[in-house]
Amino acid sequence: MKNNPLLKIEQFGQSIWLDFIRRDMLVSGELKRLIEQDGIKGMTSNPAIFEKAITQTSDYVAAIRGLALEGKSTEAIYEALAIEDIGLAADILHTVFVNTDGRDGFVSIEVSPHLAGDADGTIKEARYWWAALNRPNVFVKVPATKEGLVAIQQLISEGVNINVTLLFGLERYREVTEAYISGLEKRAAMGLPLDKVSSVASFFLSRIDVLADPALEMIVKQGGPRGATAASLRGEAAIASAKIAYQIYKSVFTSDRFRTLAQKGARTQRVLWASTSAKDTSYSDVKYVEPLIGPETINTVPLETLDAYRDHGNPAPRLEQDVERAENVLKTFDELGIDLKQLTQQLEDEGVDKFVKPFDKLMDNLNRKRKDILSESAV
Repeated sequence: MKNNPLLKIEQFGQSIWLDFIRRDMLVSGELKRLIEQDGIKGMTSNPAIFEKAITQTSDYVAAIRGLALEGKSTEAIYEALAIEDIGLAADILHTVFVNTDGRDGFVSIEVSPHLAGDADGTIKEARYWWAALNRPNVFVKVPATKEGLVAIQQLISEGVNINVTLLFGLERYREVTEAYISGLEKRAAMGLPLDKVSSVASFFLSRIDVLADPALEMIVKQGGPRGATAASLRGEAAIASAKIAYQIYKSVFTSDRFRTLAQKGARTQRVLWASTSAKDTSYSDVKYVEPLIGPETINTVPLETLDAYRDHGNPAPRLEQDVERAENVLKTFDELGIDLKQLTQQLEDEGVDKFVKPFDKLMDNLNRKRKDILSESAV
């Protein structure tokens, strides 16, 4: 176990979180084993993960039946299932939370993806989850949309822990840090404590390459020097963006502005690498882990990537290597006429839709199950 590459990552200042949740892993002791044997220090969920867990396993059958027979609505059934899972995961991870002085040991729950364009609705629902779960090691996930930024600032000022999700672009990342710091400043102005407020910025990676690579391929097909240049950039956009995002993180959180807040107990908003499974099978299955290991960061991985890294990971502090090359990669995209800002905005829009569909599918499935249970009980 001491040779486990996952455990070695910790010595370089990075935490590994699991991008997955399902009830059986919570009650069977599997999560506890992952914490002890692989050094897992946190867990994230999203609508797609909950949809698969609830609709594609038998873990929730008894709970859904009981809630339906109690007369609970479809929405109330979902909320009860989510609160139980997130609460149980938070309780299992609480020891990690304590041992890391509140830096790790978190589990995340997401506001409805239908609220991505509704700041007031997002604030209301985030307050609900925060109060219902009532645990210090819970994050409420809020998307980094324009409306989400408004909600993030307000919620941080209220002391709600926020995991900023669906973050793709560097300009938007700067806006995320601004929302976080402004929220802390607002809280400080009210004389409220800052030391218990936590936030992470979840930078989505593999989806950037999924969209950037086809744009490069079109130029590659044209041949010539431009085609050769485009070929050399395949699979490079996400890693380059992440390396520059980390430089932004360092600049923002060593600034005089943040130092004033840090003196009052404020914590940095760590960068979390998300969407880290390689969507292109020609890429290494640890492509979005190996180059991005560095201090004060988190990598949240699905089970398949966790297994792959345990098997053949080679940890080393590479996050600040080749930063100049990363800058050149992003500059060359611009020179080739590929607008990464436009591309990442498209990813944000599509990302919201990617969560709306499984969320709606989950609610439809729960509604059908509820009606079937009530019909059977009436016979």
